[in-house]
Amino acid sequence: MTAYYRQTDMAELRRRGGREPEQDSSTGKETTREDKYVDDDIDSDIRDVPPSSDSTPEVLKPVLSGLSSRWKNWWIRGIFSLTMISLFFFLIYMGPVMLILLVSAIQVKCFQEIISIGHRVYRSFELPWFRTLSWYFLLCVNYFFYGETLADYFATSVQREEILQFLIRYHRFISFAFYLIGFCIFVLSLVKKHYRLQFYMFGWTHVTLLITVTQSHLVIQNLFEGMIWFIVPISIVICNDIMAYLFGFFFGRTPLIKLSPKKTWEGFIGGFFMTVIFGFLFAYIFAQFQYFVCPVEYSSETNSFSTKCKPSEIFRLHYYSVPAYLQPLLGRGTVSMYPFQIHSIALSTFASLIGPFGGFFASGFKRAFKIKDFADTIPGHGGIMDRSDCQYLMATFVHVYIASFIRGPNPSKVLQQLLVLHPEQQLNIYKALKAHLLEKKMIDEALLNQ
Repeated sequence: MTAYYRQTDMAELRRRGGREPEQDSSTGKETTREDKYVDDDIDSDIRDVPPSSDSTPEVLKPVLSGLSSRWKNWWIRGIFSLTMISLFFFLIYMGPVMLILLVSAIQVKCFQEIISIGHRVYRSFELPWFRTLSWYFLLCVNYFFYGETLADYFATSVQREEILQFLIRYHRFISFAFYLIGFCIFVLSLVKKHYRLQFYMFGWTHVTLLITVTQSHLVIQNLFEGMIWFIVPISIVICNDIMAYLFGFFFGRTPLIKLSPKKTWEGFIGGFFMTVIFGFLFAYIFAQFQYFVCPVEYSSETNSFSTKCKPSEIFRLHYYSVPAYLQPLLGRGTVSMYPFQIHSIALSTFASLIGPFGGFFASGFKRAFKIKDFADTIPGHGGIMDRSDCQYLMATFVHVYIASFIRGPNPSKVLQQLLVLHPEQQLNIYKALKAHLLEKKMIDEALLNQ
């Protein structure tokens, strides 16, 4: 009976145009020719991945020529770390627009690095439309997310332009239509003997979009809540990376995880304590400035972003009682600090204990494809994705943290949404609000009638 069903399955497979199973000499298992083609192709491609080359700038080679590779990498990494930090703070000085452009540029570069690994490993250069479709899907997803942001934060300005009103009103339908075009082109581009390989790469593209585009959108959302929610999380991740590296470099003896042999428990623990201290002090400094703590809002009158407001409670100094057993140590019964500093401890703890798992995930990914770095864009650091792996995980946490513990109703955002409504709808809301305020005795009806 089993043999009968086996012969029936073979006939059905031939009728559908499939391949008959073949005996695999190495495993003894039966595989179709298409499976064998894909598996052999993947294995051979992974072996062919070229090792990363020396990306040391020519200007530094004479200076560092006498050092060992360990110290040479230390100096290169340090120099370019300071360069990136300086550039980061310069862009902060330039304002929210430059930070949004920075996030967008990093997103595109990270997408390019991950997709390039797929192209190289799976030899997908010969697959029709694949590279074009990858970038097309990137544009579609960015169109959707940035359109949502435009509708949320620039609704008042959008109403001035008729074409923008149409695009915002049907934004999700247009986004879906664009995606369907790419989906249909992908289906039409399927090639015999490459089906499984093409679906591998289709999934690769969508996972890459999930990692890069979605997370970068969350970073921008955090930025609009106030630049402090953008600057402090990114800074503490950078601090943890630097401190863990330094503690591991000078004191590291005990391996932490097999995925990253250079990571040590000494670096992990030292990085944790230093990051919590740094985050607490950093939060104190930035919480004092209105420029950093106020939500980023677009002013239609000046056509520019505004960061002026009355700071919320978490950005005002509060006095806290010190436990009796700590009073002799501190020499006082109360301490003053910003509530945001307490939140910074939660952010620093996540960045130190959970954030590194983004790096471990990236290490496992690179080991799976036998590459050292995602790219060689930054000497001593690798690619942009090598510097952003923990940042993306942190961005999601900050977004969830704000939504769960911080964010309340935003009056300015509610007002923008009301202004988009038709006059009749606005009048109905006015009447409902008036009735509610009269019931609560918050306004005088006689005063309204004057």
